[in-house]
Amino acid sequence: MNDLPANREVQIPGKSYFRIGEVSRIVGVEPYVIRYWESEFKAVRPLRTKSDQRLYRRKDVETLLSVKFLLYEERFTIAGAKKRLAELRTGKEFPEASPPPAAPDDRHLLAEVKRALLEIQSILT
Repeated sequence: MNDLPANREVQIPGKSYFRIGEVSRIVGVEPYVIRYWESEFKAVRPLRTKSDQRLYRRKDVETLLSVKFLLYEERFTIAGAKKRLAELRTGKEFPEASPPPAAPDDRHLLAEVKRALLEIQSILT
């Protein structure tokens, strides 16, 4: 999961466990957002102390950074981010989608638009 850009940009302190306030500062979102993501993304499972405080492992912090990147930068939905994280965990990568080739009618339309723009340009100059 370290292959997402968000995980390369953020320095995570060299600790084994983090409290929710620390995770909130590292990830850059409020603690309630962390708790919500924890309920939605099963890959984030913090340990609980006897006093019921959450202790997040480094792996959890990296996952949360990936979630933030997918939701905020890549504009995935929660469901889409879940699917993408599952793909990353299983190593299943999908190739980038390429636009379909232009249909002949599209090429004709583009040629017409280009011709009209060239006419306008010659009028203006």
